[in-house]
Amino acid sequence: MRSSRWLSLFMLILLHATFWLGIEHMWARPLLLGHLGVFLIWQPLWKSETRLSWGNSLFIFGVSLAALIWLNWWILAFWVAGLFALVGARAFSFYARWQRMYHLLVMAYLLAVLLLHIAPHLFDLPAFDEVSRNLMTIALPLMLAVMALIPVEREKPDAVQAIDFFYVLLLFTLLTVVVLGALAFMTLNQVGYLDALLRTLFLIAVALFILGALWHSDFGPFGLKSSFSRYVLSIGTPLEVWLKQLAADAQRDSGPREFLEGATEHMLDMPWVVGMAWVSEEGHGLQGNSSPHRVELFDEDLNITLFTRQAIAPTVLLHLRLLVQVLGYFYQSKRREERLREMTRQQAIYETGARLTHDLKNMLQSLFALASVAQNEPSKAQPILQQQLPVLSQRIETLLGKLKAPASETESREIELPAWWDALCRRYEHRGIEWRLIGEGATSAIKVPAAMFDCVADNLLENALNKRLREPALHVQVSLDANTRTLQVSDDGSAIPDGYAQKLLRTVVPSEDGLGVGLYQASRWAQQNNYRVRLQNNQPGQVTFALSPDSISRSDE
Repeated sequence: MRSSRWLSLFMLILLHATFWLGIEHMWARPLLLGHLGVFLIWQPLWKSETRLSWGNSLFIFGVSLAALIWLNWWILAFWVAGLFALVGARAFSFYARWQRMYHLLVMAYLLAVLLLHIAPHLFDLPAFDEVSRNLMTIALPLMLAVMALIPVEREKPDAVQAIDFFYVLLLFTLLTVVVLGALAFMTLNQVGYLDALLRTLFLIAVALFILGALWHSDFGPFGLKSSFSRYVLSIGTPLEVWLKQLAADAQRDSGPREFLEGATEHMLDMPWVVGMAWVSEEGHGLQGNSSPHRVELFDEDLNITLFTRQAIAPTVLLHLRLLVQVLGYFYQSKRREERLREMTRQQAIYETGARLTHDLKNMLQSLFALASVAQNEPSKAQPILQQQLPVLSQRIETLLGKLKAPASETESREIELPAWWDALCRRYEHRGIEWRLIGEGATSAIKVPAAMFDCVADNLLENALNKRLREPALHVQVSLDANTRTLQVSDDGSAIPDGYAQKLLRTVVPSEDGLGVGLYQASRWAQQNNYRVRLQNNQPGQVTFALSPDSISRSDE
């Protein structure tokens, strides 16, 4: 920033020395040549690290040589107006106060040189010789000294200092209208230069005021803002077509790599892009052809290299950055979708495995109970084994089927409620549990998901029976309301601690009684079948878990 300030100031000093000596002086052309050289170092059109090709270098040299050979006031007027437009277009991109003040003073200097020194010589006005001499000797050197004393401020990191060629063209046209308008008034109305200049400035001010008024929408159909917006955002531009294709590619069920390949292929339809290459964690790809002009853009782990037909302007670079940001956003969305699908797949595998593990645990506990009966009471073991072994065989067969095909239809198979209730009672009839059925006559037409009901009932009953080991006098009751398909498992033991009760059924709760993983998985399974497991009552002497349809559970709450 500091070097750019001194370069621009030195460039103005060389230009001022040329005007002070006069264009006919022997040192005028060498000073202008030095001025052009400093301008090429300072210029904001190309990046400082850009290497000019031989063609561009010869073009610049040829234009400069022709301007110096045929040097006249019209060429100088054109050059100063161009400098004014470049500095003016850049001045509005600075955020720091002193930086903006410096560029405004540069604009004032160039405007004064053009209107009060070049134009009088251009129109051959000898009456302004003394004014121009005082201007070049006293006023403008003082202005250059003030510009040299202005402190240099650091710009914000996000300050955009690109040249907007629309502003350049607008300022250049405005300054040209001022000079030519003054000439027109002097020629047509035979008035003095200052009078013609004031008339021109007044008419331009009135025209700008009218355009500013028409720009706002308060004037109904005469508002220019909507018309200009429709022109700028015209339908059918390459950018809009590419965005539509990008959105269409994003809606397809494809992976990140396929999406990148399709999006980069569509980007080749841009008129200034001839090829591109991309590198990411998904791999790499190359589309189109390479060229000497390349732009590298990044978005997180996505690296895109664009090959253009020619060196691009800073404004086009901003558009390309926007395009890459949009492309990177959709690309990262595709990656997140893929990760979510993988997480969903792993979650399904985990939940299925957890349910099967707890089914196996409950079955082993039933086998352990039968083995205990056979060991402690051999006389009663024979009829109990004859009754329970077929049930256990059926459960083992069902479990093996789930292991072979976890997503099979056995998990969603529905059976009649009386059949399920009878099977549950037979499985646990020797465990000292009280059974109660409500609405027995209404059960014939009611069906329930057998696997889910078995999982919830087994977990609730095994937890209650494990609790009986710590509280031997515990009484366990199981009741079923056939009308509402509500299953309740109650015991008259101690209440579940509040810290566990609030987390129970919502997350995994570590407990020696097994109240965590199995019951949580059973609750998740019930939710997937539009049922709900809840802790209906948690009081000392009355602890009740209930399984019921989701609509009934919410109405009870």
